[in-house]
Amino acid sequence: MRFLVVESETKEDRQARRASVGASAGESFAATLRELVPGCDTQLTEPADEQKQLMSAEAIGRFDAVFLGGSPLHVYEEAPEVRRQLAFMRGVFASGTPSFGSCAGLQIAAAAAGGKVRRIAGQREAGIARRIIRAALGERHPLLEGRPPVWDAATIHGDEVSELPPEGRVLATNAAGQINAAEIRFDRGIFWGVQYHPELSPGEIGAALRRSAETLIEEGLARDQADVDAHAALFARLEESPSDAGARWRLGVNDDYADEGRRRLELRNFLGRIRQLSPNS
Repeated sequence: MRFLVVESETKEDRQARRASVGASAGESFAATLRELVPGCDTQLTEPADEQKQLMSAEAIGRFDAVFLGGSPLHVYEEAPEVRRQLAFMRGVFASGTPSFGSCAGLQIAAAAAGGKVRRIAGQREAGIARRIIRAALGERHPLLEGRPPVWDAATIHGDEVSELPPEGRVLATNAAGQINAAEIRFDRGIFWGVQYHPELSPGEIGAALRRSAETLIEEGLARDQADVDAHAALFARLEESPSDAGARWRLGVNDDYADEGRRRLELRNFLGRIRQLSPNS
């Protein structure tokens, strides 16, 4: 299978993330896909980069699926890199290639199809999205197959989708955000996405907390850098030993978060359905 993975970050952001965890967001996503689908071919594209020519819908259509991960870009800002991301995503929809996105990936897909994105209205979710539940339209949706009635997920975000496009459906929600999972149909394409991060490990979430330390302190979620470091260390412990009872207790998580297979469930569900989602199937 051939997968196109979008680098939703700018070049500078990719370099900062590599310095933190050894990989950009797109590189992390591609590595996860290679673990889930051994032998798959993953290709990266950087639509935010001004010097790169955007892929055509025809070129995108040669792939079996497109994946978009996280990014510190704000989709609601009038910036060249944002406009290029949105133009690229419209090309994905025009190609009919099934697509999946997490966090900023969901926000990009929603905005490209006519929805709205804003700064998160309440307190940001940093590390764990708590008590996610299915919306009415998510009760039988295959994206959430295997999820319990209530679950937690890996997340870190300061923006959210405030309004889905006309052909969008809310699949999951929680107290912090009304749109935690969604399906979007636009042009010839179908997109499945979540506001959380099934592709990331706890260690990567901990590293993201450290990179966001200044914001977390400003917003009152942490007292100081030492506070952030101590909390991030628990995520690193959980990655090193998913059964670590102490880390689980302090973070307040169970297998839905700590177990790699459970954490990646939505991504695995999408991978199992991409043939059915393609207009050429």
